[in-house]
Amino acid sequence: MASLGDSITRGFNACGWYVDCPSRSFSTGDDTGVNSHYLRIRAVNPAINGRNHNDGESGAESADMAGQADAAVSQGVGYVTMLIGANDACASSESGMTPVTTFRSNIDAALGRLKSGLPNARVFVISVPDIQRLWSVGRSSFAARSAWSLFGICQAMLANPTSNAQADVDRRNRVRQRVVDYNTQLAQACAAYGSNCLFDGNAVFNYPFALGQLSGWDYFHPNASGQQALAQISYAAGFGW
Repeated sequence: MASLGDSITRGFNACGWYVDCPSRSFSTGDDTGVNSHYLRIRAVNPAINGRNHNDGESGAESADMAGQADAAVSQGVGYVTMLIGANDACASSESGMTPVTTFRSNIDAALGRLKSGLPNARVFVISVPDIQRLWSVGRSSFAARSAWSLFGICQAMLANPTSNAQADVDRRNRVRQRVVDYNTQLAQACAAYGSNCLFDGNAVFNYPFALGQLSGWDYFHPNASGQQALAQISYAAGFGW
């Protein structure tokens, strides 16, 4: 199997200071505490042992998915997970978000390469998490607000986190709507792919994650507990290997 995506798929900040932790990836990791898709599948099909490829890249956006899909094709895998879109929305400002039509074109390009190169593989498309909930659970935390400001994290959503000004409320709602629109496009693109593609039905988007499931270094990426929850929620919405 192979995992496509961004820093969440890479397990970024789930085991060390600002480093990728692919062993704790919800999808292809081998950390027993996370209990990834890979480990859950291996429990019923030992033949997959050692055949877990993490093709994600921290900082990746939808435009990078076609290249990652090519990597999965070269690995000849039978199962692919794709979690992408948070960075498309988490721009330095609202105007920098990826347009919905561009996002869809990027997803179609990636899925097209998977379909042509791995016609028998199953593809699991996972919804983009609700980044407005990130603001909601962290806005009252001084540590979270400080990290968001210091590292310039997802300013399209997280700028002025304590402000109740109408302009800031409206901006957050528009950014959340962009994520909703991305998820709509992911669902539609997967449906157009055919029976070998499954969308998670917004299971991850709807999951009410808590502040304690986020890295204490950036209050953005899932920590080990967050990765474990992501593995459980997404796997339950998937193919049921």
